[in-house]
Amino acid sequence: MSNTERPLSPHISIYRWPITMTLSILHRATGAAMAVGLLVLAAWLVSAASGSEDYDQFISLMSTLIGRLLLIGWSFAFFFHLANGVRHLVWDTGRGFEKRQANASAWFVLVTAIVATALLWMTAS
Repeated sequence: MSNTERPLSPHISIYRWPITMTLSILHRATGAAMAVGLLVLAAWLVSAASGSEDYDQFISLMSTLIGRLLLIGWSFAFFFHLANGVRHLVWDTGRGFEKRQANASAWFVLVTAIVATALLWMTAS
């Protein structure tokens, strides 16, 4: 009774990648990124407490292109995680589970995170 021509399970390429699945994965990734960012925040505070020479060295490191990209990435992670957390709080009330609503709120979270990050860095520069 073995049918070797059929796959054991559907492959990911069969399905369309829904935005809600993307946000679920991104929520976990931004949580991990913020944990790393917390270590950088702690390093910044330690450098500030260690004196002006250490602080200036830390600031010069974070002022490089890679440092700026990391800071922008952590900003996006924060705003995304915040907006998606609010989305989950709305879900906790039993609202927003219909497919159309879930897709709309997913796009809203993504756009909100991008706009908030852009506004932060436009005002900070």
